[in-house]
Amino acid sequence: MGGGLLLLYLGIRSFRAEPAETAVSTSNVQGVARDYGSTFLLTITNPVTIIAFVGIFTGLGVGVSGKYTDAAVLVGGVFLGSAFWWLALSAGVSRFRSRFTRSVMRRVNQLAGAVIVGFGLLAIWGTL
Repeated sequence: MGGGLLLLYLGIRSFRAEPAETAVSTSNVQGVARDYGSTFLLTITNPVTIIAFVGIFTGLGVGVSGKYTDAAVLVGGVFLGSAFWWLALSAGVSRFRSRFTRSVMRRVNQLAGAVIVGFGLLAIWGTL
């Protein structure tokens, strides 16, 4: 029930949130490197990511056979796939950036807030 209430709170906050006035520019190399590093550390320390990799490595028998090249290939493939995905996503956002006006972003906030509130209500309903 507590998770549902938290989702309700976050959904209402998202629904009522005003879009940012201007985007923060990180055009310098140091800012981009810092942003990349913090995002990488946040992602790599995500418990779900760690558990998923442990499960995949266990399923493939990595560590038992002593062949760590399989693990390196798997991690490299995930890294390259993720890098390609973020490159494509960033290029798409950059291409259509001018179409995301304040009113469009307000509607996105409202839609996201409504979806989160819906999940909160489902979570509360499930506990009753």
